[in-house]
Amino acid sequence: MTDTVVPENGPERPGTSPGEREDAPPPDPRRWWGLVVIALAQLIVMLDMTIVNIALPSAQRDLGMTDGDRQWTITAYTLAFGGLLLLGGRLGDLFGRRRSFIIGLIGFAGASALGGAATGPGMLFAARALQGVFAALLAPAALSLMTTTFTDPRERGKAFGVFGAIAGAGGAIGMLVGGFLTEYLDWRWCLYVNAPVAALAVIGAIVMLKDPGRRTGARLDLLGAVLGTSGVLSIVYGFSEAESRGWGDTRVLTLLIGGVAVLGAFSLWQTRARTPLLPLHIVKDRQRAGAYLTMALVTIAMFGVFLFLTYYLQGIKGWSPLKTGAAYLPLTACMIIGSTQVSARLLHKVPARALITPGLTLAAGGLAFLASMDVDATYLSHVLPGICMMGLGLGATFMAAISTATGRVAPHEQGAASATLNTMQQVGGSVGTALLNTIAAGATTDWLTDHRGDPARQMPQAKAALAAATVHGYSVATWVSAGIMLLAAVVAGVFINAKAPGRQPGAAAGGPAIGPAGGPAGGPAGGDREAGAVEAPVRTG
Repeated sequence: MTDTVVPENGPERPGTSPGEREDAPPPDPRRWWGLVVIALAQLIVMLDMTIVNIALPSAQRDLGMTDGDRQWTITAYTLAFGGLLLLGGRLGDLFGRRRSFIIGLIGFAGASALGGAATGPGMLFAARALQGVFAALLAPAALSLMTTTFTDPRERGKAFGVFGAIAGAGGAIGMLVGGFLTEYLDWRWCLYVNAPVAALAVIGAIVMLKDPGRRTGARLDLLGAVLGTSGVLSIVYGFSEAESRGWGDTRVLTLLIGGVAVLGAFSLWQTRARTPLLPLHIVKDRQRAGAYLTMALVTIAMFGVFLFLTYYLQGIKGWSPLKTGAAYLPLTACMIIGSTQVSARLLHKVPARALITPGLTLAAGGLAFLASMDVDATYLSHVLPGICMMGLGLGATFMAAISTATGRVAPHEQGAASATLNTMQQVGGSVGTALLNTIAAGATTDWLTDHRGDPARQMPQAKAALAAATVHGYSVATWVSAGIMLLAAVVAGVFINAKAPGRQPGAAAGGPAIGPAGGPAGGPAGGDREAGAVEAPVRTG
Protein backbone atom coordinates (compact mmCIF):
# COMPACT_ATOMS: atom_id res chain seq x y z
CA MET A 1 0.00 0.00 0.00
CA THR A 2 1.27 3.45 -0.85
CA ASP A 3 0.62 6.68 1.04
CA THR A 4 0.96 9.81 -1.03
CA VAL A 5 0.17 13.46 -0.76
CA VAL A 6 -2.03 14.71 -3.59
CA PRO A 7 -1.62 18.43 -4.29
CA GLU A 8 -4.63 20.44 -5.28
CA ASN A 9 -3.73 20.48 -8.95
CA GLY A 10 -3.05 16.77 -9.17
CA PRO A 11 0.04 14.57 -8.81
CA GLU A 12 3.50 15.87 -9.47
CA ARG A 13 4.87 15.63 -12.97
CA PRO A 14 6.93 12.56 -13.91
CA GLY A 15 10.60 13.04 -13.23
CA THR A 16 10.01 15.39 -10.32
CA SER A 17 11.29 14.08 -7.03
CA PRO A 18 9.02 14.14 -3.99
CA GLY A 19 9.04 17.52 -2.35
CA GLU A 20 10.11 19.33 -5.53
CA ARG A 21 8.31 20.95 -8.45
CA GLU A 22 9.69 21.88 -11.84
CA ASP A 23 8.29 25.38 -11.39
CA ALA A 24 7.25 26.87 -8.08
CA PRO A 25 3.63 28.04 -8.31
CA PRO A 26 3.11 31.80 -8.14
CA PRO A 27 1.62 33.19 -4.93
CA ASP A 28 -2.15 33.10 -4.79
CA PRO A 29 -3.33 36.66 -5.54
CA ARG A 30 -6.26 36.13 -3.15
CA ARG A 31 -4.09 35.08 -0.22
CA TRP A 32 -4.59 38.32 1.74
CA TRP A 33 -8.35 38.02 1.45
CA GLY A 34 -7.88 34.43 2.57
CA LEU A 35 -6.09 35.78 5.63
CA VAL A 36 -9.18 37.86 6.44
CA VAL A 37 -11.32 34.71 6.29
CA ILE A 38 -8.92 32.68 8.46
CA ALA A 39 -8.61 35.49 11.00
CA LEU A 40 -12.41 35.83 11.13
CA ALA A 41 -12.76 32.13 11.94
CA GLN A 42 -10.03 32.33 14.57
CA LEU A 43 -11.79 35.32 16.11
CA ILE A 44 -15.01 33.29 16.45
CA VAL A 45 -13.20 30.54 18.34
CA MET A 46 -11.33 32.96 20.62
CA LEU A 47 -14.41 35.10 21.27
CA ASP A 48 -16.38 32.11 22.47
CA MET A 49 -13.86 31.41 25.22
CA THR A 50 -14.83 34.63 27.01
CA ILE A 51 -18.04 36.03 25.54
CA VAL A 52 -20.17 33.44 27.35
CA ASN A 53 -18.50 34.28 30.69
CA ILE A 54 -20.06 37.74 30.60
CA ALA A 55 -23.47 36.28 29.72
CA LEU A 56 -23.39 33.45 32.26
CA PRO A 57 -25.07 35.25 35.21
CA SER A 58 -28.03 36.23 32.99
CA ALA A 59 -28.24 32.75 31.45
CA GLN A 60 -28.19 31.17 34.90
CA ARG A 61 -31.16 33.25 36.05
CA ASP A 62 -33.09 32.71 32.81
CA LEU A 63 -32.63 28.92 32.64
CA GLY A 64 -32.75 28.22 36.37
CA MET A 65 -29.23 26.76 36.66
CA THR A 66 -27.90 25.90 40.08
CA ASP A 67 -24.55 27.29 41.26
CA GLY A 68 -23.11 23.78 41.08
CA ASP A 69 -24.23 23.22 37.48
CA ARG A 70 -23.39 26.58 35.94
CA GLN A 71 -19.70 25.70 35.48
CA TRP A 72 -20.74 23.15 32.84
CA THR A 73 -21.52 26.04 30.50
CA ILE A 74 -17.76 26.58 30.33
CA THR A 75 -16.51 23.06 31.07
CA ALA A 76 -18.59 21.35 28.35
CA TYR A 77 -16.94 23.56 25.73
CA THR A 78 -13.38 23.27 27.03
CA LEU A 79 -13.61 19.50 27.48
CA ALA A 80 -14.78 18.84 23.93
CA PHE A 81 -12.44 21.42 22.42
CA GLY A 82 -9.31 20.40 24.32
CA GLY A 83 -9.96 16.67 24.12
CA LEU A 84 -10.63 16.46 20.39
CA LEU A 85 -8.00 18.86 19.03
CA LEU A 86 -5.47 16.20 18.06
CA LEU A 87 -8.14 14.18 16.28
CA GLY A 88 -9.50 17.30 14.58
CA GLY A 89 -6.06 18.31 13.34
CA ARG A 90 -5.35 14.86 11.94
CA LEU A 91 -8.72 14.70 10.17
CA GLY A 92 -7.77 17.94 8.43
CA ASP A 93 -4.46 16.40 7.33
CA LEU A 94 -6.18 13.34 5.89
CA PHE A 95 -9.32 14.79 4.33
CA GLY A 96 -8.32 18.36 3.49
CA ARG A 97 -7.91 21.47 5.63
CA ARG A 98 -10.27 23.61 3.57
CA ARG A 99 -13.00 21.01 3.88
CA SER A 100 -12.42 20.67 7.63
CA PHE A 101 -12.40 24.46 7.95
CA ILE A 102 -15.77 24.83 6.24
CA ILE A 103 -17.39 21.91 8.07
CA GLY A 104 -16.08 23.30 11.36
CA LEU A 105 -17.56 26.73 10.65
CA ILE A 106 -20.97 25.35 9.66
CA GLY A 107 -21.12 23.04 12.67
CA PHE A 108 -19.97 25.76 15.05
CA ALA A 109 -22.65 28.14 13.75
CA GLY A 110 -25.37 25.48 14.11
CA ALA A 111 -24.30 24.60 17.64
CA SER A 112 -24.24 28.30 18.57
CA ALA A 113 -27.80 28.77 17.29
CA LEU A 114 -28.90 25.71 19.25
CA GLY A 115 -27.35 27.15 22.41
CA GLY A 116 -29.02 30.52 21.87
CA ALA A 117 -32.40 28.79 21.61
CA ALA A 118 -31.82 26.67 24.73
CA THR A 119 -34.92 26.08 26.86
CA GLY A 120 -33.06 24.52 29.77
CA PRO A 121 -29.59 23.94 31.19
CA GLY A 122 -29.18 20.50 29.57
CA MET A 123 -29.81 21.89 26.09
CA LEU A 124 -27.30 24.69 26.65
CA PHE A 125 -24.64 22.30 27.94
CA ALA A 126 -25.12 19.99 24.94
CA ALA A 127 -24.86 22.92 22.53
CA ARG A 128 -21.66 24.12 24.20
CA ALA A 129 -20.16 20.64 23.89
CA LEU A 130 -21.05 20.59 20.17
CA GLN A 131 -19.38 23.98 19.79
CA GLY A 132 -16.24 22.46 21.27
CA VAL A 133 -16.38 19.50 18.88
CA PHE A 134 -16.53 21.70 15.79
CA ALA A 135 -14.00 24.19 17.20
CA ALA A 136 -11.56 21.27 17.53
CA LEU A 137 -11.97 20.69 13.79
CA LEU A 138 -11.88 24.39 12.87
CA ALA A 139 -8.96 25.75 14.89
CA PRO A 140 -6.18 23.42 13.62
CA ALA A 141 -7.46 23.76 10.04
CA ALA A 142 -7.30 27.56 10.29
CA LEU A 143 -3.71 27.58 11.53
CA SER A 144 -2.66 24.98 8.95
CA LEU A 145 -4.20 26.99 6.11
CA MET A 146 -2.33 30.03 7.37
CA THR A 147 0.99 28.19 7.30
CA THR A 148 0.51 26.68 3.84
CA THR A 149 -0.96 29.82 2.26
CA PHE A 150 1.95 32.11 3.16
CA THR A 151 5.28 30.53 2.22
CA ASP A 152 7.40 33.66 1.74
CA PRO A 153 9.12 34.49 5.06
CA ARG A 154 8.37 38.23 4.89
CA GLU A 155 4.72 37.73 3.95
CA ARG A 156 4.37 34.99 6.53
CA GLY A 157 5.66 37.37 9.19
CA LYS A 158 2.98 39.93 8.34
CA ALA A 159 0.28 37.26 8.17
CA PHE A 160 1.24 35.76 11.51
CA GLY A 161 1.31 39.25 12.97
CA VAL A 162 -2.37 39.66 12.16
CA PHE A 163 -3.17 36.11 13.24
CA GLY A 164 -1.27 36.50 16.51
CA ALA A 165 -3.04 39.76 17.28
CA ILE A 166 -6.43 38.14 16.71
CA ALA A 167 -5.50 35.10 18.79
CA GLY A 168 -4.26 37.23 21.67
CA ALA A 169 -6.92 39.93 21.60
CA GLY A 170 -9.91 37.68 20.87
CA GLY A 171 -10.57 37.04 24.54
CA ALA A 172 -10.61 40.75 25.39
CA ILE A 173 -12.83 41.53 22.41
CA GLY A 174 -15.18 38.77 23.58
CA MET A 175 -15.60 40.50 26.93
CA LEU A 176 -16.49 43.78 25.21
CA VAL A 177 -18.93 42.20 22.76
CA GLY A 178 -20.41 40.01 25.48
CA GLY A 179 -20.94 43.02 27.75
CA PHE A 180 -22.63 45.00 24.97
CA LEU A 181 -24.94 42.17 23.87
CA THR A 182 -25.89 41.19 27.42
CA GLU A 183 -26.57 44.74 28.53
CA TYR A 184 -28.50 46.00 25.47
CA LEU A 185 -29.99 42.87 23.88
CA ASP A 186 -30.07 39.47 25.57
CA TRP A 187 -27.57 36.85 26.73
CA ARG A 188 -28.75 34.56 23.90
CA TRP A 189 -27.21 36.92 21.34
CA CYS A 190 -23.78 36.05 22.73
CA LEU A 191 -24.37 32.71 20.99
CA TYR A 192 -26.55 33.81 18.08
CA VAL A 193 -23.90 36.29 16.93
CA ASN A 194 -21.66 33.41 15.81
CA ALA A 195 -24.08 32.27 13.11
CA PRO A 196 -23.94 35.27 10.72
CA VAL A 197 -20.21 35.73 11.24
CA ALA A 198 -19.58 32.03 10.50
CA ALA A 199 -21.82 32.20 7.42
CA LEU A 200 -19.74 35.10 6.09
CA ALA A 201 -16.54 33.14 6.77
CA VAL A 202 -17.90 30.07 4.95
CA ILE A 203 -18.62 32.13 1.83
CA GLY A 204 -15.17 33.65 2.03
CA ALA A 205 -13.54 30.22 2.46
CA ILE A 206 -15.30 28.84 -0.62
CA VAL A 207 -14.23 31.80 -2.75
CA MET A 208 -10.81 32.73 -1.34
CA LEU A 209 -9.13 29.66 0.15
CA LYS A 210 -7.30 26.88 -1.63
CA ASP A 211 -6.50 23.52 -0.09
CA PRO A 212 -2.78 22.70 -0.48
CA GLY A 213 -3.55 19.01 -0.70
CA ARG A 214 -4.63 15.98 1.26
CA ARG A 215 -3.12 12.64 2.03
CA THR A 216 -4.58 9.68 0.18
CA GLY A 217 -4.16 6.02 1.02
CA ALA A 218 -3.45 6.75 4.69
CA ARG A 219 -5.59 5.42 7.51
CA LEU A 220 -6.80 7.22 10.58
CA ASP A 221 -5.02 6.00 13.70
CA LEU A 222 -8.16 4.94 15.58
CA LEU A 223 -6.40 3.56 18.66
CA GLY A 224 -4.24 6.67 18.82
CA ALA A 225 -7.37 8.82 18.51
CA VAL A 226 -9.02 7.01 21.42
CA LEU A 227 -5.92 7.16 23.63
CA GLY A 228 -5.01 10.77 22.81
CA THR A 229 -8.54 12.09 23.13
CA SER A 230 -9.32 10.27 26.39
CA GLY A 231 -5.97 11.28 27.92
CA VAL A 232 -6.40 14.98 27.20
CA LEU A 233 -10.09 14.84 28.21
CA SER A 234 -9.15 13.29 31.54
CA ILE A 235 -6.51 15.93 32.30
CA VAL A 236 -8.67 18.90 31.26
CA TYR A 237 -11.63 17.54 33.25
CA GLY A 238 -9.38 16.87 36.24
CA PHE A 239 -8.14 20.45 36.35
CA SER A 240 -11.69 21.75 35.90
CA GLU A 241 -12.88 19.67 38.88
CA ALA A 242 -9.88 20.72 40.99
CA GLU A 243 -11.21 24.27 41.11
CA SER A 244 -14.30 23.21 43.09
CA ARG A 245 -13.23 19.93 44.73
CA GLY A 246 -9.63 20.70 45.70
CA TRP A 247 -6.36 19.14 44.60
CA GLY A 248 -6.50 16.30 47.13
CA ASP A 249 -9.91 15.02 46.02
CA THR A 250 -9.93 11.35 44.95
CA ARG A 251 -11.74 12.04 41.68
CA VAL A 252 -9.35 14.85 40.75
CA LEU A 253 -6.26 12.74 41.46
CA THR A 254 -7.70 9.78 39.57
CA LEU A 255 -8.47 11.92 36.54
CA LEU A 256 -5.06 13.62 36.49
CA ILE A 257 -2.97 10.50 37.14
CA GLY A 258 -5.10 8.42 34.80
CA GLY A 259 -4.84 11.05 32.08
CA VAL A 260 -1.04 11.13 32.33
CA ALA A 261 -0.92 7.32 32.20
CA VAL A 262 -3.16 7.20 29.13
CA LEU A 263 -1.05 9.84 27.38
CA GLY A 264 2.01 7.74 28.17
CA ALA A 265 0.36 4.79 26.44
CA PHE A 266 -0.56 7.11 23.57
CA SER A 267 3.08 8.20 23.16
CA LEU A 268 4.24 4.58 23.15
CA TRP A 269 1.66 3.66 20.53
CA GLN A 270 2.67 6.57 18.31
CA THR A 271 6.13 5.04 17.94
CA ARG A 272 4.54 1.88 16.53
CA ALA A 273 1.50 3.11 14.60
CA ARG A 274 1.78 3.02 10.81
CA THR A 275 0.06 6.40 10.40
CA PRO A 276 0.37 8.01 13.85
CA LEU A 277 -2.12 10.61 15.01
CA LEU A 278 0.79 12.74 16.26
CA PRO A 279 4.16 11.93 14.66
CA LEU A 280 6.50 12.28 17.62
CA HIS A 281 9.23 14.06 15.65
CA ILE A 282 6.89 17.06 15.67
CA VAL A 283 7.20 17.46 19.45
CA LYS A 284 10.80 16.22 19.69
CA ASP A 285 12.14 19.16 17.68
CA ARG A 286 13.81 21.58 20.10
CA GLN A 287 12.34 24.74 18.57
CA ARG A 288 8.77 23.49 18.50
CA ALA A 289 8.99 21.87 21.94
CA GLY A 290 10.14 25.21 23.34
CA ALA A 291 7.32 27.06 21.56
CA TYR A 292 4.69 24.59 22.78
CA LEU A 293 5.88 24.78 26.39
CA THR A 294 6.18 28.57 26.22
CA MET A 295 2.61 28.97 24.94
CA ALA A 296 1.27 26.59 27.59
CA LEU A 297 2.93 28.61 30.38
CA VAL A 298 1.74 31.92 28.91
CA THR A 299 -1.83 30.63 28.75
CA ILE A 300 -1.65 29.44 32.35
CA ALA A 301 -0.58 32.93 33.42
CA MET A 302 -3.15 34.76 31.29
CA PHE A 303 -6.45 32.97 31.83
CA GLY A 304 -6.76 33.38 35.57
CA VAL A 305 -5.63 37.00 35.48
CA PHE A 306 -8.30 38.03 32.98
CA LEU A 307 -10.89 36.37 35.23
CA PHE A 308 -9.57 38.16 38.34
CA LEU A 309 -9.46 41.53 36.63
CA THR A 310 -13.03 41.12 35.37
CA TYR A 311 -14.27 40.28 38.87
CA TYR A 312 -12.23 43.15 40.32
CA LEU A 313 -13.78 45.71 37.98
CA GLN A 314 -17.33 44.40 38.32
CA GLY A 315 -17.36 43.10 41.88
CA ILE A 316 -15.06 45.56 43.66
CA LYS A 317 -15.43 48.67 41.51
CA GLY A 318 -19.05 48.04 40.56
CA TRP A 319 -18.56 48.50 36.82
CA SER A 320 -21.16 47.32 34.31
CA PRO A 321 -20.39 44.44 31.89
CA LEU A 322 -20.08 46.89 29.00
CA LYS A 323 -17.75 49.24 30.86
CA THR A 324 -15.65 46.26 31.93
CA GLY A 325 -15.39 45.05 28.36
CA ALA A 326 -14.39 48.54 27.19
CA ALA A 327 -11.63 48.59 29.80
CA TYR A 328 -9.86 45.83 27.84
CA LEU A 329 -9.74 47.82 24.58
CA PRO A 330 -6.24 49.24 25.26
CA LEU A 331 -5.03 45.67 25.78
CA THR A 332 -6.39 44.73 22.35
CA ALA A 333 -4.85 47.78 20.70
CA CYS A 334 -1.45 47.12 22.26
CA MET A 335 -1.55 43.48 21.18
CA ILE A 336 -2.20 44.53 17.61
CA ILE A 337 0.67 47.04 17.76
CA GLY A 338 3.02 44.45 19.24
CA SER A 339 2.11 41.87 16.60
CA THR A 340 1.93 43.96 13.44
CA GLN A 341 4.39 46.77 14.13
CA VAL A 342 7.05 44.97 16.17
CA SER A 343 7.03 41.21 15.67
CA ALA A 344 5.91 41.15 12.04
CA ARG A 345 8.63 43.63 11.06
CA LEU A 346 11.45 41.90 12.94
CA LEU A 347 10.79 38.16 12.85
CA HIS A 348 12.65 37.57 9.57
CA LYS A 349 15.56 39.72 10.79
CA VAL A 350 16.15 38.56 14.36
CA PRO A 351 15.94 35.19 16.17
CA ALA A 352 12.48 34.31 17.46
CA ARG A 353 13.67 34.26 21.08
CA ALA A 354 14.87 37.86 20.68
CA LEU A 355 11.18 38.75 20.40
CA ILE A 356 9.66 36.17 22.73
CA THR A 357 11.92 36.58 25.77
CA PRO A 358 11.76 40.41 26.00
CA GLY A 359 8.05 40.29 25.16
CA LEU A 360 7.26 37.91 28.01
CA THR A 361 9.47 39.88 30.39
CA LEU A 362 7.47 43.02 29.55
CA ALA A 363 4.22 41.09 30.02
CA ALA A 364 5.44 39.91 33.43
CA GLY A 365 6.07 43.53 34.35
CA GLY A 366 2.48 44.32 33.40
CA LEU A 367 1.27 41.52 35.66
CA ALA A 368 3.34 42.99 38.49
CA PHE A 369 1.48 46.28 38.01
CA LEU A 370 -1.84 44.46 38.29
CA ALA A 371 -0.65 42.45 41.31
CA SER A 372 0.11 45.66 43.21
CA MET A 373 -3.54 46.81 43.12
CA ASP A 374 -5.60 47.26 46.25
CA VAL A 375 -9.24 48.13 46.82
CA ASP A 376 -8.64 51.84 46.20
CA ALA A 377 -6.49 51.44 43.06
CA THR A 378 -7.65 53.38 40.01
CA TYR A 379 -7.90 52.29 36.41
CA LEU A 380 -5.43 54.91 35.17
CA SER A 381 -2.79 54.27 37.83
CA HIS A 382 -2.69 50.47 37.83
CA VAL A 383 -4.99 48.70 35.38
CA LEU A 384 -4.16 50.70 32.25
CA PRO A 385 -0.34 50.54 32.57
CA GLY A 386 -0.53 46.86 33.42
CA ILE A 387 -2.72 45.77 30.50
CA CYS A 388 -0.79 47.96 28.03
CA MET A 389 2.51 46.35 29.04
CA MET A 390 0.89 42.93 28.79
CA GLY A 391 -0.58 43.74 25.39
CA LEU A 392 2.68 44.92 23.84
CA GLY A 393 4.64 42.01 25.29
CA LEU A 394 2.15 39.32 24.32
CA GLY A 395 1.64 40.84 20.88
CA ALA A 396 5.36 40.55 20.17
CA THR A 397 5.39 37.02 21.60
CA PHE A 398 2.40 35.29 20.05
CA MET A 399 3.33 35.72 16.43
CA ALA A 400 6.93 34.54 16.91
CA ALA A 401 5.85 31.57 19.07
CA ILE A 402 3.07 30.47 16.71
CA SER A 403 5.35 30.74 13.70
CA THR A 404 8.02 28.69 15.47
CA ALA A 405 5.52 26.05 16.64
CA THR A 406 4.21 25.43 13.12
CA GLY A 407 7.40 26.00 11.12
CA ARG A 408 9.39 23.41 9.17
CA VAL A 409 6.59 20.84 9.17
CA ALA A 410 5.60 18.90 6.05
CA PRO A 411 2.19 20.02 4.72
CA HIS A 412 0.57 16.65 5.46
CA GLU A 413 1.51 17.10 9.15
CA GLN A 414 0.53 20.75 9.56
CA GLY A 415 -2.77 19.78 11.15
CA ALA A 416 -1.03 17.70 13.81
CA ALA A 417 1.44 20.50 14.60
CA SER A 418 -1.33 23.11 14.75
CA ALA A 419 -3.54 20.88 16.88
CA THR A 420 -0.69 20.28 19.32
CA LEU A 421 -0.24 24.03 19.76
CA ASN A 422 -3.98 24.51 20.33
CA THR A 423 -4.04 21.59 22.78
CA MET A 424 -1.21 23.09 24.82
CA GLN A 425 -3.11 26.38 24.98
CA GLN A 426 -6.37 24.67 25.95
CA VAL A 427 -4.77 22.55 28.64
CA GLY A 428 -2.84 25.62 29.82
CA GLY A 429 -6.09 27.56 30.14
CA SER A 430 -7.67 24.80 32.22
CA VAL A 431 -4.60 24.51 34.42
CA GLY A 432 -4.34 28.27 34.85
CA THR A 433 -7.99 28.75 35.78
CA ALA A 434 -7.98 25.94 38.36
CA LEU A 435 -4.53 26.66 39.79
CA LEU A 436 -4.82 30.43 40.12
CA ASN A 437 -8.39 30.33 41.43
CA THR A 438 -7.29 27.86 44.10
CA ILE A 439 -4.38 30.13 45.07
CA ALA A 440 -6.64 33.20 45.17
CA ALA A 441 -9.26 31.45 47.28
CA GLY A 442 -6.65 30.19 49.73
CA ALA A 443 -5.03 33.63 50.07
CA THR A 444 -8.43 35.23 50.67
CA THR A 445 -9.25 32.74 53.43
CA ASP A 446 -5.85 33.24 55.06
CA TRP A 447 -6.31 37.01 55.04
CA LEU A 448 -9.70 36.76 56.73
CA THR A 449 -8.28 34.35 59.32
CA ASP A 450 -5.35 36.64 60.10
CA HIS A 451 -7.66 39.65 60.52
CA ARG A 452 -10.35 37.88 62.49
CA GLY A 453 -9.60 39.94 65.59
CA ASP A 454 -10.07 43.29 63.85
CA PRO A 455 -13.00 45.38 65.15
CA ALA A 456 -15.07 44.81 61.99
CA ARG A 457 -18.40 43.88 63.51
CA GLN A 458 -20.65 46.33 61.69
CA MET A 459 -21.90 45.37 58.26
CA PRO A 460 -20.14 48.15 56.26
CA GLN A 461 -16.84 47.26 57.91
CA ALA A 462 -17.39 43.55 57.30
CA LYS A 463 -18.03 44.23 53.61
CA ALA A 464 -14.88 46.33 53.41
CA ALA A 465 -12.88 43.53 55.04
CA LEU A 466 -14.26 40.98 52.59
CA ALA A 467 -13.40 43.25 49.65
CA ALA A 468 -9.86 43.74 50.97
CA ALA A 469 -9.47 39.97 51.46
CA THR A 470 -10.74 39.26 47.95
CA VAL A 471 -8.38 41.77 46.35
CA HIS A 472 -5.52 40.32 48.41
CA GLY A 473 -6.33 36.89 46.98
CA TYR A 474 -6.34 38.29 43.44
CA SER A 475 -3.01 40.01 44.12
CA VAL A 476 -1.29 36.86 45.39
CA ALA A 477 -2.51 34.82 42.42
CA THR A 478 -1.41 37.53 39.99
CA TRP A 479 2.08 37.59 41.49
CA VAL A 480 2.20 33.85 40.83
CA SER A 481 1.10 34.56 37.25
CA ALA A 482 3.96 37.03 36.87
CA GLY A 483 6.38 34.35 38.02
CA ILE A 484 4.95 31.85 35.52
CA MET A 485 5.29 34.44 32.75
CA LEU A 486 8.96 34.96 33.66
CA LEU A 487 9.44 31.19 33.63
CA ALA A 488 8.00 31.14 30.11
CA ALA A 489 10.55 33.79 29.09
CA VAL A 490 13.37 31.62 30.45
CA VAL A 491 12.04 28.53 28.65
CA ALA A 492 11.90 30.42 25.37
CA GLY A 493 15.40 31.78 25.84
CA VAL A 494 16.84 28.33 26.53
CA PHE A 495 14.96 26.12 24.06
CA ILE A 496 14.22 28.38 21.08
CA ASN A 497 17.76 28.96 19.87
CA ALA A 498 17.40 29.05 16.07
CA LYS A 499 19.16 31.92 14.33
CA ALA A 500 17.37 34.68 12.45
CA PRO A 501 16.13 33.53 9.01
CA GLY A 502 18.40 36.04 7.27
CA ARG A 503 21.47 34.56 9.01
CA GLN A 504 20.77 30.95 8.14
CA PRO A 505 23.12 29.19 5.74
CA GLY A 506 21.81 29.55 2.22
CA ALA A 507 19.96 32.77 2.93
CA ALA A 508 21.84 34.58 0.22
CA ALA A 509 20.50 34.91 -3.26
CA GLY A 510 20.11 31.56 -4.87
CA GLY A 511 20.04 29.72 -1.55
CA PRO A 512 17.14 27.63 -0.34
CA ALA A 513 13.99 29.22 1.01
CA ILE A 514 14.01 29.95 4.69
CA GLY A 515 11.31 28.51 6.92
CA PRO A 516 9.45 30.53 9.52
CA ALA A 517 11.29 29.10 12.49
CA GLY A 518 14.69 29.90 11.14
CA GLY A 519 15.46 26.60 9.39
CA PRO A 520 15.58 25.94 5.65
CA ALA A 521 12.10 25.39 4.27
CA GLY A 522 13.21 22.20 2.59
CA GLY A 523 14.86 20.63 5.61
CA PRO A 524 15.06 20.72 9.37
CA ALA A 525 17.42 22.57 11.63
CA GLY A 526 19.30 21.22 14.55
CA GLY A 527 19.43 17.62 13.36
CA ASP A 528 15.67 17.02 13.17
CA ARG A 529 14.94 14.23 10.73
CA GLU A 530 11.47 15.32 9.64
CA ALA A 531 10.71 16.33 6.09
CA GLY A 532 9.93 19.97 5.68
CA ALA A 533 9.48 19.88 1.93
CA VAL A 534 6.51 21.10 0.00
CA GLU A 535 5.24 17.57 -0.48
CA ALA A 536 5.82 14.63 1.81
CA PRO A 537 7.89 11.71 0.65
CA VAL A 538 6.04 8.76 -0.81
CA ARG A 539 5.97 5.90 1.67
CA THR A 540 5.51 2.34 0.55
CA GLY A 541 4.70 -0.45 2.94
